[in-house]
Amino acid sequence: MRSITTKLVLAFITVSLLSIALVVLFTRWRSGEEFRSFLFDQNRPSIITSLSDYYGKYGSWQGITDMQFQVQPPPSRPEPHKSPFTLVDESGRIVYAGQGYQVGDIVTAPELNDGIPIQADGKTVGRLLISRSNFPVGAPGSDYLDRFNRQIFLSGLIAIALALLLAIILSRTLTHPIRELTAATQVVSVGDLAQQVPVRSRDELGQLATSFNRMNSDLARSLNLRRQMTADIAHELRTPISIILGHAEAVHDGVLPASSEIFEIIREEAERLEHLVDDLRTLSMADAGELKLAFRPYAPQKLLRDAQKIYSHQARQKKVTIHAKAESDLPEIECEPERMKEVLGNIIDNALRYTPENGQIALSARRVEDMIELRVQDSGPGVAPDELDRIFERFYRIETSRTRNTGGSGLGFAIAKSLVEKHNGRIWAESKPGEGLTILIRLPIPKS
Repeated sequence: MRSITTKLVLAFITVSLLSIALVVLFTRWRSGEEFRSFLFDQNRPSIITSLSDYYGKYGSWQGITDMQFQVQPPPSRPEPHKSPFTLVDESGRIVYAGQGYQVGDIVTAPELNDGIPIQADGKTVGRLLISRSNFPVGAPGSDYLDRFNRQIFLSGLIAIALALLLAIILSRTLTHPIRELTAATQVVSVGDLAQQVPVRSRDELGQLATSFNRMNSDLARSLNLRRQMTADIAHELRTPISIILGHAEAVHDGVLPASSEIFEIIREEAERLEHLVDDLRTLSMADAGELKLAFRPYAPQKLLRDAQKIYSHQARQKKVTIHAKAESDLPEIECEPERMKEVLGNIIDNALRYTPENGQIALSARRVEDMIELRVQDSGPGVAPDELDRIFERFYRIETSRTRNTGGSGLGFAIAKSLVEKHNGRIWAESKPGEGLTILIRLPIPKS
């Protein structure tokens, strides 16, 4: 199989050969035509003068067929039957026939008009028709044309050699980024996702290299996230399982009494384990596109009131106030209410963890152009700007040393993001340290 470099070289050479051959042939043809035209223009005055003198001497064109036209320089081989000169009298009848004509024939009006007038005693006595392409060329002219044609041929050979050199250089230049990409893909195929290729231009090859580097970076990041997620899942599962096994073994061995308090600890950890498994199942189904949503019209005000009622008891226990406020006459949105309540629940649950006593959590809804914006704002410590985007990553915790006893699993915001995107919406966070965290959700208003 031929390489791309070889194919490009062959393509360049083929195009160059055809182009140079056409140029050489056209130049040779045109140079001969122009040279003969030059010779005719040079000899024209003497030819016209000779014909005028002939008619003035004899008073007619009688015997003109025996006349030999004198041209300078004289032709190397006179060929009368190929004479370029045709002479017609004032009536248009041929009296001296050149190539393609017969004596006595009558020429057409256009041909007659194209002829060169021959005058004698102040009146037009005939016209000279000339075929410039057949104008006789003398020996010096023939030698000149031969030398000129040889130079054209030599120039064509030099042009072909230069075209071959340029074809090799250009093909190697064009295929060098492809070879780099090929080598990089072979390295990536064996698992080295850190491979990058240099971007040497801004053309399509440069864009391809940029896309490859971005793809490789995304693959490496995805692989690292998957590894991190696997480690996080193992860690999150280990904690409740260890607590359950530890207390069960202690009761079995008689180290701890089989009291309701011990069983309550085991039950709580089992609930946490079940909740984590449910969260992982929701995320995996969303990633696989298997999470089915039953959309129906639902009022944004009712979503806020439902979320407020669900978490009002927990808020009172933590001495936190939850407020809900929405603009009047808000249109309904198309959503699955239970999933959207789950989204708001995950956000409120996070807010309750970090809002201090006597703090507030504000729920609000408003219309922004063709979207409904839901907002959850707490009065907690807030989040640093460089961590706002990361809070939606799976298992991400701002305090990395925090355990499940003081913080969530790190899946709540990830689930919320996935569910909002399934509703064709957008979710993001805004915060300033010390001024609380605000989570904003925008969902499209159905078109009527």
